[in-house]
Amino acid sequence: MTEHALLSASSAERWLNCPGSVRLTQDMPDKTSSYAEEGRLAHSIAELKLRKLFLEPMGPKAFTTRMNKLKKQELYAAEMQGHTDVYTDYISEIANSFPSRPLVAAEMRVDFSEIVPNGFGTADCIMLQGSEMYIVDFKYGKGVAVSAEDNPQMKLYAFGALCHYRMIYDIKTIHITIVQPRAGGIKESVISSEDLCNWMAFTVKPAAQKAFDGVEEYAAGDWCRFCKAHAQCRESSTVISAVEDFGGKLPPLLSDIEVGHLLGKLDALKKYSQKVKDYAEATMLNGGDIPGWKLVEGRSSRAFDDQEAAFKELSEAGINEALLWHRDPYTLPQIETAVGKKEFTKIVGGRVLKQQGKPTVAPVSDKRKAYSTVQVEEDFKPIN
Repeated sequence: MTEHALLSASSAERWLNCPGSVRLTQDMPDKTSSYAEEGRLAHSIAELKLRKLFLEPMGPKAFTTRMNKLKKQELYAAEMQGHTDVYTDYISEIANSFPSRPLVAAEMRVDFSEIVPNGFGTADCIMLQGSEMYIVDFKYGKGVAVSAEDNPQMKLYAFGALCHYRMIYDIKTIHITIVQPRAGGIKESVISSEDLCNWMAFTVKPAAQKAFDGVEEYAAGDWCRFCKAHAQCRESSTVISAVEDFGGKLPPLLSDIEVGHLLGKLDALKKYSQKVKDYAEATMLNGGDIPGWKLVEGRSSRAFDDQEAAFKELSEAGINEALLWHRDPYTLPQIETAVGKKEFTKIVGGRVLKQQGKPTVAPVSDKRKAYSTVQVEEDFKPIN
């Protein structure tokens, strides 16, 4: 059975911002999903490839045997091979840039309990060479893009690795990388060991102690996404007051200031509403009661009991097969994944055009450059 830390690195963003959530959710049952299981399988494939490259003498036959076991799992998809190659290729490129072979560790448990009570986690890849340390994390999800910049999970891994290797290596610079092929690709950041230690001492330590001691201090934010108490949390429910916060007698139209305030809560409101619905459905399916609500049958759908037999009968009745089947080309990313990034670039890389994205509303804190409406006007000016 997998051991879980109360103050884990993966949940660090939550307990750093909402220390009360730790003890509040401590005894709530863990939930899994097909997405989480899919991610675990992809991680296993990535780990096997990394071990073959750096850690274990593994011939083609042994590697194929172990890979075939993973391929037999229900959630396996061929595209996992291309996505995990992005991860191992990145690590290989960094390793090959050094004058001598670096130290590489895969799926290594790191302990940061020196600062965080009973704190530990598992780092996907740690690589050391001289005074440089690389912490590389593989993310298979595509729903939420994860940033490497100021990432608390990765910084805790880095500190744990720093503590483990400090007697052997004089580490000065730490490179943090998120490899997320299905959501943004490769993202990197750099932090000095001195800055990391200061962050641990002055930011993490007091917050971790609050969380461990069960201080009832709560705050809602992006970190609520995977919190087991999200659907019932009173602090999260404050998102519904997006407009009412202004109080008093108001004009019929919202001001731009109010619109900005509302935009900041819409995404959170959408996610929160779905969490509440999921909770209510699960409660009633388990025999519970949500006053004023009931479960009903959703919209029904139709399907053939035997599609092959049905198509045969339609064809025999003279129905043209063109009415039964349609053929669509795969998208560029799907083809690139299936072929492999290097081979794809070699064959048709020169035919790939990067089209400008459509303007979309984002908070000022977003790291992307502001969209220029002036440039759009210039592009469409009449030519004399």
